[in-house]
Amino acid sequence: MKRPLLYILYIIIISFYGFSAKAQNNPSYIQYIETYKWLAIEEMQRYHIPASITLAQGLLESGAGQSILAVQGNNHFGIKVGSTWTGPYIVKSDDRPNDRFRKYNSVEESYEDHSRFLQKTRYQSLFQLDPTDYVGWAHGLKAAGYATNPKYASVLINIIESYNLAQYDHLADPNHIYIEPEIVQRNQNLQEQAGRRPMLCNDVVYIIARPGDTYQSISKEMKIKASKLVKYNEVDKHHLLRPGEIVFLGKKKSHVAKPIRKTYHVVREGESMHFIAQQYGIKLSCLYKWNELPYDFRPKPGMMLKLK
Repeated sequence: MKRPLLYILYIIIISFYGFSAKAQNNPSYIQYIETYKWLAIEEMQRYHIPASITLAQGLLESGAGQSILAVQGNNHFGIKVGSTWTGPYIVKSDDRPNDRFRKYNSVEESYEDHSRFLQKTRYQSLFQLDPTDYVGWAHGLKAAGYATNPKYASVLINIIESYNLAQYDHLADPNHIYIEPEIVQRNQNLQEQAGRRPMLCNDVVYIIARPGDTYQSISKEMKIKASKLVKYNEVDKHHLLRPGEIVFLGKKKSHVAKPIRKTYHVVREGESMHFIAQQYGIKLSCLYKWNELPYDFRPKPGMMLKLK
């Protein structure tokens, strides 16, 4: 029976919002995001690919980490062997029977290969976009031929907006610099950090805390006294690390990096003075001093703080 046009439109709208509501409450999606969001942020720090895009692609391509490729081969992005891959692979029917997909030793390896995969010439125009423009990136990936699904861009955007993944794009700071593995290997003091992807902020080395980390566990891993780590990061010795926190491995500076001196930081929702000081690799006391603020001051969203 032929349905009225308004009825058909109604069904389409209900289906769309039904998907959104279901997606927001999907426990496997939520678990995946909590597990891999910091990995996506680290990749954004190094390669400038929006963390929201990486997470959305990982969720979609791997079925939130539950697909055969993800379980058997740690392949979270459906990347096929191609002409340059010399490693192991998994055979699975996809666009063609018996397609070959890359197999990785770890999920971290899959995320890293995904970032490198997007360095191909056909994706280069995407890097001219603002790194927080997930909409542009989603449409650009589809236009460049990343996927054959004609609705690929809208699906990615829907996932990002349903789970507020764009918030993670703002946690990657361009003032923080990834230390290349070659530098790590040449520097005896950094060799223990190779698996941690050490970063530089204001010329101070730091790592990003992961689930289960404590200052004591990092102390043993990095061979730095826990008391020093606590002092470097200006926290109480009983402070409980949260995943995603910056952990400096050396003394922070009394000034911000040269390119951003005499500028301002606009306070965002949820930011404390300590959080802001960590973001710039500066001593907390300096941030208070520059802005002539008491040590018990709590900044409000929209406030502008001087950086010197």
